[in-house]
Amino acid sequence: MPPTTNNSKPKKTARLSNAEKSAFFGRREAAKVLTSVLDGDARRQAVGSIKALVFKPSVRNKKATFALVCQTLKCLPYIKEILESSVILNSKWKKQEALMYLITYDILFGQNVALVGDAEKFLLHKKDALLSALAHILVKNRAKNVKDLMALRQDVSKPRYVRVNTLKLDTKTASKVLRKRHKVQKDDLVPDLLVLPPGTDLHNHELVKNGSVLLQGKASSMVGVALDPKPGWEVLDACSAPGNKTVHLAALMRGEGKIIACELNKERVKLLECTIKQTGATNVEVLHEDFLKLSPVDPSYSKVRAILVDPSCSGSGTAVDRLDHLLPSYQTGHVDPGEMQRLRRLATFQKMALEHALSFPGVERVVYSTCSIHQIENEDVIGSVLPFAISHGFKLGRPFPQWTRRGLPVIKESEHLLRADPVEDKEGFFIALFERSIHDLESHQEREIGNSHNAVVPCKTSERNVEAVNKSRSRSSCFFPSLSLKMSRVLLNPYFDVRKNKYQN
Repeated sequence: MPPTTNNSKPKKTARLSNAEKSAFFGRREAAKVLTSVLDGDARRQAVGSIKALVFKPSVRNKKATFALVCQTLKCLPYIKEILESSVILNSKWKKQEALMYLITYDILFGQNVALVGDAEKFLLHKKDALLSALAHILVKNRAKNVKDLMALRQDVSKPRYVRVNTLKLDTKTASKVLRKRHKVQKDDLVPDLLVLPPGTDLHNHELVKNGSVLLQGKASSMVGVALDPKPGWEVLDACSAPGNKTVHLAALMRGEGKIIACELNKERVKLLECTIKQTGATNVEVLHEDFLKLSPVDPSYSKVRAILVDPSCSGSGTAVDRLDHLLPSYQTGHVDPGEMQRLRRLATFQKMALEHALSFPGVERVVYSTCSIHQIENEDVIGSVLPFAISHGFKLGRPFPQWTRRGLPVIKESEHLLRADPVEDKEGFFIALFERSIHDLESHQEREIGNSHNAVVPCKTSERNVEAVNKSRSRSSCFFPSLSLKMSRVLLNPYFDVRKNKYQN
């Protein structure tokens, strides 16, 4: 009788070679990953991307496991059809569905890998039936051989982008090291971004492992450049993990100033901290908090000048990176009713996060970004928040003016928004920049003062604008003598009641 678990070991009737042992245990390891992927896809609740599952510490042979899972998924429609038409799996073997898919791939599409183990022997005995079913599929698809059949499901070709971490290494040196084995070009738009040929595998490269370069896409690298934080600024990253954009901000600031990296999920905080440590971003302070619960008028954030809002999103623009196009449920541009409900929930959170960022009194620049192609997460979010932003003195900026693909023309000033196309740019991304000049900031603060002069003193300003407020005190009901920076933190908080000399609840 066949076993019912994925851990059935080969019988010790003969001594196995190292290659046979490696193939046997590697196939079981891949089966665990494939099971997680298929179960998550069936529920439309992925437990992680294929890459994330493969590159967990528990997976030993990552490269081989990743290749086997991906190749099996590419052939999965054919494998399923072959197993169904040949009617060879009984109920017990169907419980090991993922393992059966992997073994069938190795028998019909693989390259003479070792096949030991009870499950492997079972399918080898049925090889004639499998080959007969495959022949029928070749005829139906008008393919001469397996190579022609596989050409019908080719991957989208995408360059390998790597961003040089200038906190550790300069771009010239990184290029020189990488050119020893690869063709390397500088990107024409994003500073310190290098372009390598499609399929370049750098996961085990020393520069990647020591944090000198990061495997980060072009559109993702454009986000930090759009925010444009200056050295010495104080910056808030609202939804930080895994941290690639956070440490990019640190590099743009040359390690000077301060970045408050906010992350709610405990496990993702660990990932964020690991990224920060690996890249040497010493000016990043991790805050294990819900961004929406941070008080904009807390003196701790009075010096924040820029905020990055890169919230949870559908990830629909990075389907190729996450290999979603290999999953059974994947259909280009298709959104089923269950997914639309999820998109609405995401959009609600995204609006709240963006509006919250725009309410911080001393902020001059806010960037909102998603790796989504959906209007509901992009233009619709901006359109709903724009009146609030304008009322707070913000205007839409135009990041990367030379970039030709702009927002969908469904809202006013859509040409200020930036889109990356999943076909043309091999990655779907959206970026919106809100900016507020010092003049606009002060005008908004004076309006706030005028609206509340009979109550608590609500001078929503930052320490750097104390002098400007003092100069304009004759135009408002809020009088400030010469203030020290430390004292201004308290008195400029709108929850501080000057008359009672205490904070009101």
